Amino acid sequence: MNTTTILKIIPLVTAFVFSNASAQRGIPPKEITKITHSTNYPEHLDFLPEMVNLLKVPDGWTVSIAASGLGKPRMLYYTPDGNLYITRRDTGDVLLLKDRNKDGKFEEIKTVAAEFKGVHGITVKDGFMYLCNNNELRRYTINADGTLTDKQMLFDDMPSAGQHPNRTMDFGPDGKLYISIGTLCNDCKESDREAATMVQVDPLTWERKIFASGLRNTIGFDWHPQTNEFWGMDNGGDAKGDDWPPEELNHLKEGKNYGYPFAYAKREVDTTREDPAGNSKEKWAETTEPSVMEYQAHMAPIGFRFFPAGSAYSGDALVCWHGSWNRSKPVGFKVQKIKFSNGKPVSAEDFLTGFLKGKTRFGRPAGVAITASGTVYISDDANGVLYSIKQK
Repeated sequence: MNTTTILKIIPLVTAFVFSNASAQRGIPPKEITKITHSTNYPEHLDFLPEMVNLLKVPDGWTVSIAASGLGKPRMLYYTPDGNLYITRRDTGDVLLLKDRNKDGKFEEIKTVAAEFKGVHGITVKDGFMYLCNNNELRRYTINADGTLTDKQMLFDDMPSAGQHPNRTMDFGPDGKLYISIGTLCNDCKESDREAATMVQVDPLTWERKIFASGLRNTIGFDWHPQTNEFWGMDNGGDAKGDDWPPEELNHLKEGKNYGYPFAYAKREVDTTREDPAGNSKEKWAETTEPSVMEYQAHMAPIGFRFFPAGSAYSGDALVCWHGSWNRSKPVGFKVQKIKFSNGKPVSAEDFLTGFLKGKTRFGRPAGVAITASGTVYISDDANGVLYSIKQK
């Protein structure tokens, strides 16, 4: 399916005087803005085992199928004892995968949590597994065999799902739990203060506060293994053309605003938006935190993870580009390595490619997990495959 429409954002002209109204609501933009809006879904191909031969990885690495027939696997969590957990939001459950004979393939698969509609975020700390959907945070005891028991509801009042229900979470070096809460629509001005933010949760009280704001949908985030600095990959808006706004990598800092919904990237103002109440978009953007690196629009970042200390590429990160639907020529559908130097991102290079072939694709990378030795696992939520990438 490939359609293109041209939208015109025309300023509102009225006869009434704004006077104090500008202090109450935003003023429509003065400019007439034209946007080319494309809808293009590459044709889906069902997976066949020989398709793994179409995939490319860097020299010295190999890619293989670690498991298949997984439905729509999303986020991954790998434990030190070799267990791999997978959330499946569409079926509302969590899978446990085990490689009993250590041959690189997971031959044992069982469901360890169920009846959790939309479950997506997953993390582990101190013998407990934490799972969340758009509203709820739950905790489970992890048994010796990897199964889960003793479900606890920690809270169930996160903002309503809206367009972006895919909450993700992890514990930071400070011991606090961080949860990403995406915007409820494409680019609306939110009424709920927690929407389009990163929240911090105190594990002693389970009270949460806004850590950073102006983040449209930062599904993938992690802490640099050498510096402990907090980084997140944010999804840019849709329906604003093929090449803007970009996907962006942000250095996440407490109390900072990263621009959404009035600005993206390095304080680039969205001219289609109204001015914020009592201010102009340009002046407002000056108070926000610019992104550190930008990437091609509409590639849709999901999983983002640093290689751990002591592994190959330690300090570099992997990002899963889920792939575009809102661009005339498809982009994404691959995994890239973000190279860091002295704790800062400097470049991006392909790490796993080959899913996209012209107008067709047979995979959409979603989640990523990296073991202590540097083996990489990538979930494909289009064909239910888990890939293993390791050095020869």
